[in-house]
Amino acid sequence: MAKNEKRVTQIKTNTRPPVVAILGHVDHGKTTLLDYIRKTHVAEKEEGGITQHIGAYQIEYKGRKITFIDTPGHEAFSAMRARGGQVSDLAVLIVAADDGVMPQTKESIAHIKAANIPFIVAINKMDMPGANVERVKKELSKEEVFVEGYGGDVVIVPISAKTGQGVDELLEMIDLVADLAELKKEEGKPFEGVVIESRLDKSRGPIASILVKKGVLKYGDTVFTKTASGKVKSLTDSLGSRLIAVEISTPIEVLGFTKVPKVGEIVKSFPEEYKEEGKETKQVLSKTNLPQLSEDEIRLIIKADVMGSLEAITNSLESLKDEDQKIKIFYAETGDISESDVLLAAAIKAIIIGFNVGINSSAERLASEEKVLIRNYKLIYELLEELKEGLHALSEKKVEEEVFGKAEIIALFKIDSTRIAGCRVVEGRINRDDTIVLKRGEKELGRAKIVSMKHRESDINEANVGDEFGLVLEKDLPFAKGDIIFATISSS
Repeated sequence: MAKNEKRVTQIKTNTRPPVVAILGHVDHGKTTLLDYIRKTHVAEKEEGGITQHIGAYQIEYKGRKITFIDTPGHEAFSAMRARGGQVSDLAVLIVAADDGVMPQTKESIAHIKAANIPFIVAINKMDMPGANVERVKKELSKEEVFVEGYGGDVVIVPISAKTGQGVDELLEMIDLVADLAELKKEEGKPFEGVVIESRLDKSRGPIASILVKKGVLKYGDTVFTKTASGKVKSLTDSLGSRLIAVEISTPIEVLGFTKVPKVGEIVKSFPEEYKEEGKETKQVLSKTNLPQLSEDEIRLIIKADVMGSLEAITNSLESLKDEDQKIKIFYAETGDISESDVLLAAAIKAIIIGFNVGINSSAERLASEEKVLIRNYKLIYELLEELKEGLHALSEKKVEEEVFGKAEIIALFKIDSTRIAGCRVVEGRINRDDTIVLKRGEKELGRAKIVSMKHRESDINEANVGDEFGLVLEKDLPFAKGDIIFATISSS
């Protein structure tokens, strides 16, 4: 088939090709593996076809298609997830047999776990003299990656991307994992895709590489992202062939955007959801919004100057945990705060904690764009104090969500040494068995169980909207006229 002849991909079954991301440490063989697969298993070796880089490509193996994301590591992988464009169905973690688990291996593991997708470990460089599979397995177990034979079920495949040893077995395992995932097409859905690469070409203008996630993308369609739009003037695959339509799990280079869209943005064929295009709300980053990141936990990415500092911080954070609230350290490593850290934080709604480390300007800009909170400290006690405040605010938020009534303190009394709050119920009800939370404005002053409730001289068990009553608490809180009490369910 001639290079520029138009064609349409055919829909044969209700299943779809899996989309696979390959991650790992630099120099462990990601590019070599992708190059070997591309050269030996391209779906159609068309005469005169010119292979071009569009950020992804499809191969055909034993009559089945597999799509590989050929992007530069974690940054693009997380950028897609951070902006809502989860693209990969599974991942392949590359670890060199002669080098073992390295810093970027650990980072790759964090990104894969955050994506919550199945993955396969490919132990590469089995042709090297220092190859040691058992060592790699032990090091992976320390990172809570438990492979077969080491207490887990993560599939491990020894390979040599240079010679091709084990690559066919790896592809077979990818097909097996895809079968278990039961990847289905969503028939009749409107087009939706994800930007996997984008750039400005001096002669052709904005170009975006898009992976089709739903429906069919056709020549002439009008497409929209949150930041860009355009009419499809050209659809070109990784072999340089022009297409008139592409379907699900197919990567394609699109010409026709009026401006360059961002990597990871969702692409649609209708603009309704993007009417607020270009408008962004600024988020004030302060201590008060620490707990807004999760319902029941604060997720952290920690970067420290040296390993000793890192260990001291992680050990100290254990003391802040309790049964109802938790701090989860999702990734911890030495070194400056990078764009990859920011993208991971955006994807999992985490806070980045820096300790005596730097942050480059591009990472700072990205953090502002993705609304990621970064805190940098020079003293461990300051770090711990701020996180304590975050957990306290998280507790306050939970209390507000469980409020069954509130009352205003309208008078103060004292009988002997007992202080009594005269209250009026303004919402819901106050029950004798409730736990009371005392607030002045937005500040919580304390909480206590109720000792007694009285209406005039009579003991009562409950007061409803409009009722006035006297309240005695089990401990002396600093209540004053105008304060508000909130009734929450008793923990007993």
